Amino acid sequence: MCISSHKAVKASRFDLMYRTLTVVSCNGCMEPLIAFCHLREERIRTHERMIMVQTSSGIRSTVWLSLLHGCLFFIADSGTDAPDSSTDMSSRQFKAEFLHEWQGTPDAPYFDPSTPRNITGLVGHPVRLLCRVKNLQNRTVSWVRHRDIHLLTVGRYTYTSDQRFEAQHKPRSEEWALRIRSPQRRDSGQYECQISTTPPPETTILSGSELFIQKESTINLTCIVRHTPEPPTSITWSHGEQLVMGLREEVINFDSARGGISLVTEKGLKSTSRLLIQRAKASDAGIYTCGPNNAPQAAIR
Repeated sequence: MCISSHKAVKASRFDLMYRTLTVVSCNGCMEPLIAFCHLREERIRTHERMIMVQTSSGIRSTVWLSLLHGCLFFIADSGTDAPDSSTDMSSRQFKAEFLHEWQGTPDAPYFDPSTPRNITGLVGHPVRLLCRVKNLQNRTVSWVRHRDIHLLTVGRYTYTSDQRFEAQHKPRSEEWALRIRSPQRRDSGQYECQISTTPPPETTILSGSELFIQKESTINLTCIVRHTPEPPTSITWSHGEQLVMGLREEVINFDSARGGISLVTEKGLKSTSRLLIQRAKASDAGIYTCGPNNAPQAAIR
């Protein structure tokens, strides 16, 4: 395997958890390639793109950090005394020692290596992908479909319009599963279990869980959506079981039999949706729910 150009590692939203040692042959490469997927957490930062390493046997090398196909690659500088990649024994020894010395901090979360990685399912029959994480602490587990880098789940919540996918987790359990109902052949491929260092998506409605409004006054509800991978494409307000308004534009004036309803949204790192109902009356009482398409719902009574 040869790499002709190296892509610098940028700060990532996720701390990827590497768990498989990869031995790479590099016949004809100008630079020895030292590659592995790490057993424990390694946080990748931009100022760590080039580092000097030395194993317990005294081998020293300057290496560049690169990400490729979900693995962390250490590419040795050709001007250093890195091991000759044409010698399998030397190459494997270097990688094994390097992996041992970069185990990470003892309290860092890590994947259980005994978890099955290759799962075979039958078309039309539910299949369950399991991810077991030790010492998770306050981190969040996510499932991502590799072929289109689509975020499927975050924690216990599912973030895809395909209702066949479901996040499964029991409280105080180390297992975080992705369940696929009625899988099809097109669902074959790689699914990545990741550990996030950022808070999970959150939806809140200002004014707490209850709000008291006088008759004939204006109902003003503000919904705030935070920590989403991208701004929500839609935010839906509902009153009881009845749809109030579905939002896909920045400003919508809703003309219904009720009348006097308007909604304004602002999208960004923190998205805000404001629902205004003029001249409140008794039939307006009840539960109002704000539902972004990529974050959990929030409700107020």
